[in-house]
Amino acid sequence: MGWLENKVAIVTGGASGLGRAIVERFVAEGARVAILDRSSERSEELAAKLPDRVHAVIGDVTSLADNNRAVADTIARFGRLDCFVGNAGIWDFSVRLADLPDEKIGAAFDELFSINVKGYLLGAKAAYRDLAKTRGSIIFTVSNAGFYPCGGGPLYTASKHAVVGLIRQLAYELAPKIRVNGVAPGAIPTDLRGPASLEMAQRSIAEVPLKEMVERGLPLGKLPEPRDYTGSYVLLASSENSSTATGGVIICEGGIGIRGFVDAAGGRDL
Repeated sequence: MGWLENKVAIVTGGASGLGRAIVERFVAEGARVAILDRSSERSEELAAKLPDRVHAVIGDVTSLADNNRAVADTIARFGRLDCFVGNAGIWDFSVRLADLPDEKIGAAFDELFSINVKGYLLGAKAAYRDLAKTRGSIIFTVSNAGFYPCGGGPLYTASKHAVVGLIRQLAYELAPKIRVNGVAPGAIPTDLRGPASLEMAQRSIAEVPLKEMVERGLPLGKLPEPRDYTGSYVLLASSENSSTATGGVIICEGGIGIRGFVDAAGGRDL
């Protein structure tokens, strides 16, 4: 019997990358999972791979109506909701403030915050009533960029700091019936994309030499696979094993926070 036996979860961005790894791990732990994702092909492929355990909802996390539909479909299909995992996100490919085009910075901010922050807020709004019935939990994917600089540019880093604040505020507002926590992964070899407003929608983080960067710069010296991060989500989703945890973030970024100084400033070429 797994830690999440008979539990029901929703995972946004669950059709690929870290989200898919979370879905597969939750299923392995005994849960049934609904995916809210924009990719119908990937979502339906995963649902076909795990019939009776995974339900695909095609939609946009920035739409409250789509989040409400995901919750309603989950209840109709599985009868309850125990955990909402806000995970869908985009990255800014570490574009610095000085390099953000004047005419695009506003749209890029709106797009990135809409997905990375508003998407989580709307998911929580849609799910909280049913989570209160089961005394369930909410888990948001943060990032090392939620705590330290240089995990992205100012847009991404600010969005992930905002997610940490959202976790703490919702943990306060939704207690005692709902626990709210986060997981802050480090580098992940996935197909994470960038903002369309910066012409990065077809650009993948797979283009970045993550393996070389991690082996050179992280204390643990190993590039994790998406599945390596999923245990933290399982722990926080398990009421038996994390009943006292709310308002916190599990930082599992390979040791970024304990590194020594490499370069004191990042703007020497300005």
